[in-house]
Amino acid sequence: MNNILIHPTYFPSISHYVAMLQADSVTFEMEDNFQKQTNRNRMYIYSPNGVQLLNIPVKHAIEKHQKYKDVRIENDFGWQKNHFKSLEAAYRTSPFFEYFEDDFRPLFEKKHEFLMDLNLEVFQLVNDLLGINIQPQKTTEFFHEVPDYNDFRHLVNGKKDTTQLEEYTQVFNEKHGFINNLSILDLLFNEGRYAVDYLKNQQI
Repeated sequence: MNNILIHPTYFPSISHYVAMLQADSVTFEMEDNFQKQTNRNRMYIYSPNGVQLLNIPVKHAIEKHQKYKDVRIENDFGWQKNHFKSLEAAYRTSPFFEYFEDDFRPLFEKKHEFLMDLNLEVFQLVNDLLGINIQPQKTTEFFHEVPDYNDFRHLVNGKKDTTQLEEYTQVFNEKHGFINNLSILDLLFNEGRYAVDYLKNQQI
């Protein structure tokens, strides 16, 4: 049995979805401490200028170690509008942006209090758009060693994720070439529902 342990993240990387779609069961890590500069609150997209980072601002905690599930979003900066505008600039000319636009626009019109709640809603939305059904379990305590699982928690840190994916057509291919392992949105807007077949055929 391929039972995996993985983090819920903000519009997960393609490698996240490769791991989840090829698993027999998925468990989300809910009890870890929040770490900055990870995909917990960021995603990477293919903009007209190349790779672009979209980062969710979070409120600074008084305590040194804060649980990921307790992290609050800083909503005073209008980041939602900026993220949506960036996605439009990047993917307006992609084959499937307009097809999915009305489905994910409302997400950027909400103001979630907790980062985890946003990421869980993102996860469900992406699954619906892909036409897949993944029902994750959730951890109730934290373990460094997880012998009963294939541990994919390292994928939350993009710098530690060395997954190499097959090339597919991206909007600005001719300008910057293929950019590997961006947010699942890059694959979704370029490939639509064909993305599922692509994900099932990748190696991780």
